[in-house]
Amino acid sequence: MEKSVQTSLLKLLTQISSRSDASPFLHPVDWKALGLYDYPTIIKNPMDLTTVLKKLKSNQYSSRSSVESDVRLIWKNCMSYNADGSDFYLLASEFSKRFEEKISKLSKEPAVRSQVNPTNDTLPTAEQKQSFARNLFRIGKEELGRVVTVLDDKSPEALTKNVAEDEVEVNVDRILGRVFWELEEYVAGVLGKNEKKK
Repeated sequence: MEKSVQTSLLKLLTQISSRSDASPFLHPVDWKALGLYDYPTIIKNPMDLTTVLKKLKSNQYSSRSSVESDVRLIWKNCMSYNADGSDFYLLASEFSKRFEEKISKLSKEPAVRSQVNPTNDTLPTAEQKQSFARNLFRIGKEELGRVVTVLDDKSPEALTKNVAEDEVEVNVDRILGRVFWELEEYVAGVLGKNEKKK
């Protein structure tokens, strides 16, 4: 991710987090303390603003789209758990609307990523899938391990695990669109660094 994009996202998320009505979204939901024992059964992937900011500051995001996905997950989780029309539902809906307005303005700024793939759910072509599959054989074990970790977390249906032989097979055709672009950018970045070293 370009430094300028990272800085813009940090600024935007800091502004959102500093709002007085953002408190329900700042930290992980303490469902035990709140007695919300069904929360973990309904919300499979919890997310909060503090976690996103920490990941962003420590360069854990490889693309802007992955940051946006995590932020959208915050609002989605709240609206999924709380009843339509409830105070929390309406608050999450309002934050979601504000975020999309702000991020759309950010999207108008020049960005190489947006020129290549306008939306994070755009499906890759067969040629792009083949190129990505070939590139997986060109990266190191450590980098490949990270690819598998991301897939296991965000697109597990793309992995076929052979427990007996301790092997994992990646099915490129089954990777979700947004996850594909995140990993494609990461792998391209790794190969780019390797070329510079040579």
